[in-house]
Amino acid sequence: MLLQSLKIMTRVDTNYIVRYLINDNVEMANSAEDVLMNKNVFIANEILAEVVYVLLGVYQISKDEIADQLIELIDFENISTTNHGVAVQALKIFKTKSLDLLCAYSQHDEILTFDKKLTKCVSQK
Repeated sequence: MLLQSLKIMTRVDTNYIVRYLINDNVEMANSAEDVLMNKNVFIANEILAEVVYVLLGVYQISKDEIADQLIELIDFENISTTNHGVAVQALKIFKTKSLDLLCAYSQHDEILTFDKKLTKCVSQK
């Protein structure tokens, strides 16, 4: 119990964010909303990239809607990311250009991959 009380940050995974955004399972969406609204939450940039992949590929949600919803989410006062400014800028680039989110991150970070499509995109920067 002592270890539980020492935890200061909550990390959520891709499914947690997807349930919150999609609201396809009310019980899970409500649980996710409670955490995302009331706890100090950290969302890794890799999780943001996975959320984009799932929302695009599985749910066929538009890039505009995905970027807008994720920017709104990471702008919550209680939510932090690896680098908020870079995450927001990458989402804005993703929204307006024909790039995947990791390629958009290559504006700021070195991206290493064996994925041929992503390598081509990154090498064009």
